[in-house]
Amino acid sequence: MMLANKNAVIYGVGPSLGGAVARAFAAAGATVFLTARTLERAAPVADEIRAAGGAAEVDRVDALDERAVNEHIERVARKAGSIDISFNLVNIQDKQNVPLVEMSAADFVRPVSVAMTTQFLTTTAAGRVMSRQRSGVILSLTATPGGIGYAKVGGFGPACCAIEALSSNLAAELGPAGVRVVNIRSAGSPDSRPFRDAIRQGGQRVTAFIEKIKDDTMLKRLPAMSDIAGVATFLASDMAGMITGVTVDVTAGTTAALNYTTTDVAFVER
Repeated sequence: MMLANKNAVIYGVGPSLGGAVARAFAAAGATVFLTARTLERAAPVADEIRAAGGAAEVDRVDALDERAVNEHIERVARKAGSIDISFNLVNIQDKQNVPLVEMSAADFVRPVSVAMTTQFLTTTAAGRVMSRQRSGVILSLTATPGGIGYAKVGGFGPACCAIEALSSNLAAELGPAGVRVVNIRSAGSPDSRPFRDAIRQGGQRVTAFIEKIKDDTMLKRLPAMSDIAGVATFLASDMAGMITGVTVDVTAGTTAALNYTTTDVAFVER
């Protein structure tokens, strides 16, 4: 199996993408250490993995708390013997559907601050452990606004750009220690919780908007959560041993985002 004998720490695990990634890692042979601010979000995912024959543990960790992050990863490293994969999927508390000229400074800055704080804490904590063992992979996730301009995404777009810059800079620093750092850029998955909730609440209007998103891709479809999880599994494996310092685009070829300029619907995939 691609991730046999590897230990993966995943932050922000819940019933949506975090859970899909955790299940994919476990199915590929990894022992997964799931974290969330509340056990109620992550525990069902761990139960499902164990029921399927996988290895999973769960802890309550606030990924914005430096002490909590450091103590947890050191504890896992001592118990498991290594930290081979770290992936932060924490929600960054962004507000969208408001033009920048009408948005408050607090709403704009919050997602950038949350993203940089949690990504810095978890990636550097993993980086210290992985540098000692001379191996490891650190993954992060952004969305299409990290690569092209979007209307009405508030601070989410700049946060994506900041995450991608942190990822590439950290890769340059940790590369000599044998540690790879890679970001994944997604277009959003229709089967993820934000999309499902929006369809349930918005009905045909949201369904039509999703069709516009598809139309703005080269493949005329959107990546499912399994597509993102599959790419993450590959990048975390030894098969991707020469990939680092880049953002891997899994947006199905999103182009100029022209279909987004007049809409008032947006999604954040976590």
